[in-house]
Amino acid sequence: MIPFDYERATDVDSAVATVTGDPRASFLAGGTNLVDHMKLGVAHPHLLVDVSRLPLGEVVELPDGGLRIGAAVRNSDLAAHDVVRARYPMLSRALLSGASGQLRNLATTAGNLLQRTRCVYFQDVTTPCNKREPGTGCSAIGGYVRYHAILGASEHCVAVHPSDMAVAMTALDGVVVVRGADGDRRIPLSEFYRLPGDRPDRDTVLAHGDLVTAVELPPPPAGNRSAYRKVRDRASFAFAVVSVAAELTIGDASITSARVALGGVAHRPWRATLAEEVLVGSPPTEAMFTEAAAAELEAAQPLPGNEFKVALTRRVLASVLRSLAEEARR
Repeated sequence: MIPFDYERATDVDSAVATVTGDPRASFLAGGTNLVDHMKLGVAHPHLLVDVSRLPLGEVVELPDGGLRIGAAVRNSDLAAHDVVRARYPMLSRALLSGASGQLRNLATTAGNLLQRTRCVYFQDVTTPCNKREPGTGCSAIGGYVRYHAILGASEHCVAVHPSDMAVAMTALDGVVVVRGADGDRRIPLSEFYRLPGDRPDRDTVLAHGDLVTAVELPPPPAGNRSAYRKVRDRASFAFAVVSVAAELTIGDASITSARVALGGVAHRPWRATLAEEVLVGSPPTEAMFTEAAAAELEAAQPLPGNEFKVALTRRVLASVLRSLAEEARR
């Protein structure tokens, strides 16, 4: 048995102060990722600060038509929320694609965002891993890489971010609200996660002791169509080989707005800005969808063993865009 201390937080500020003041303390909410890693010997906190009972469990409509999602909102509740299903169907579908029903009933919004970017080698403490122990090496390079990165990787890490929800929230221009030792700040999801570089042990830009309190989504464009599609090796409880979150707004003859993010391809949810640039102002045709997908994947650098993911990502992205255009014409 691994001993650790446990405290139940009574308010946000005291929780932040406690964890900030102890380099080996961690926040605990649903625990669906942290507890697993403690059992595997990957994580070794000596103090868990339970924030699951803090008043962060509401979904609130904002005056501008956007949505504020509390950090403690359970994945199942968020997926079933009437406003999410009506205005952000991409997000609902992404949530329902993740994990299993039992885990979604326990997992929280903040916990989903903060689950570790990882691969099988990260979770096997008998193998070298720069994410667990910087400087020890990356066992995936030259190893099993079917699920690994084709964009934004480095010689130090080729793991991919596992969240479905985070991919949809990135495409939706979500903003993470964080309480730290110096107060609140707001971080766009497109800037929240880090690429591995030479510090793959750091998944996000958060400092130790920063507590995610909410995620805010802007109002969706009028007349938009959105979708989330996940390609995986089995029908449930599997990480994405490739996933696409996409939203299009189509005018009389051209695409007036496009927001696209990819999952299963990089160390963070990958905002497909090159594809978006091709799409906006262009006609919603098969040729343009193919061109947009090709532009985004031009910089892909697959590993020996996952080269298929480049063509697969192109095809899935073009297919999702085609489906959204067909839906808009109906």
